[in-house]
Amino acid sequence: MLKPSPRLCIECKGYKLLCGLSRCPLLSSYISKVSAATRISRGFVEGSTPPTALVGESGYPRVAIYMGIPPGVYGEEARNFDNPVSWHLKLGLEEIIELRSGMAMVSLPKVLVTSVGKLYESEVALAAISLRPVDTEAVVSKVLGISTNFDYLLPPTGPRVLAELLRVVGNPSTPKKLEMMIFDDVKTSEAIKELYNSNIDFYTITRALSLGLLGYRSKRKLVPTRWAITATDTIISNLLLDVVRGFQQLSDTLVFYGEYLYNKYLIILSPGSYRALWIEVWHPKAIYNPGEGLEWFEVKELRPNSFTAMDGGFLAARTSVLQYLYSIGRQARVTILREILPQYIYPVGNWQIRETVKHALSRGPILKNPVESELTNLVERFMNVPREVLKRLIEFVYEKNQLKLDSFFKNSQNAIHFSTP
Repeated sequence: MLKPSPRLCIECKGYKLLCGLSRCPLLSSYISKVSAATRISRGFVEGSTPPTALVGESGYPRVAIYMGIPPGVYGEEARNFDNPVSWHLKLGLEEIIELRSGMAMVSLPKVLVTSVGKLYESEVALAAISLRPVDTEAVVSKVLGISTNFDYLLPPTGPRVLAELLRVVGNPSTPKKLEMMIFDDVKTSEAIKELYNSNIDFYTITRALSLGLLGYRSKRKLVPTRWAITATDTIISNLLLDVVRGFQQLSDTLVFYGEYLYNKYLIILSPGSYRALWIEVWHPKAIYNPGEGLEWFEVKELRPNSFTAMDGGFLAARTSVLQYLYSIGRQARVTILREILPQYIYPVGNWQIRETVKHALSRGPILKNPVESELTNLVERFMNVPREVLKRLIEFVYEKNQLKLDSFFKNSQNAIHFSTP
């Protein structure tokens, strides 16, 4: 969990708007959380879960499970409190923060991660994977606190509430394929493959994994939500990559662009066998960069599933890129440049990376087969990144300073000999 830069916030005091937003996200979040807490009437909260549920990681293997309930909000109106696909390009940063902060996160006392059966029997797990919002109610024993902390993988959350009793009142509607997987005794990756191929959406799959509904029945456990997001991205993208690696190489260099919530993305697909470069550039005052200059971070995947660093943002983007390559029946060398503007001081979760990259690819390329100077001009026109970042991007796209194996073998036909017994 992280906090925004104290220096910036102290100087701003919530009214100078030094972050560049139309209103202070911390104050907006705090006001929404207080409002949600005041709507918890006489120790009782009721409403429809969108659905949403979070599994914490603090104290593992004893963890807290939170069910999201917007107090007094029911039916389809409640769905919007956790609906990344619907939010995308329609809601701004401030709106998402206020919306999410207004949903109470109701928890029972911590349980062992092996307690998956109890969640299923109480229908808490089924409510969290329902196709539609489910009426839920809780008897509250304590409001645990109202914090301005946030998480880089997860959307913002509202006040956390400890309940004596959490009861699912409505009837969950579980996707048929997911219901089958709950009762099947199969490997987790196989279950996720079946669900993905049946068009069960990413976020439902993640909640099912997190709540211990998938995998060999004797080995099922609750999985902290942050871990489940990364695991789902990894499993789905690897399933796609296994197929994509057998496709012919892309014949053209294609450049795509998208932006949302003060994040910009440039995606370049170029001819070659699959490998990937991810570079993200953080402006000063943006979260994670308390310094005065641009800071950047890079991940390379020079061989499938061999990363120079593990990064949830890259894995989210990787899923969307591999979905696109699978859809066009080609493999390619992948370059993704992400620029995070100063206004992005309150992350809303990796879903915005996954959805924005997917949308950019679906719109089609903005440039085809650019020469080096054209691509350089495009990056400089659309984005503000250090010269070293631009240099690394150009080197990767055009394979500069890289020795191709096929060229090596052509020029060294008799240099290496393999003997057989």
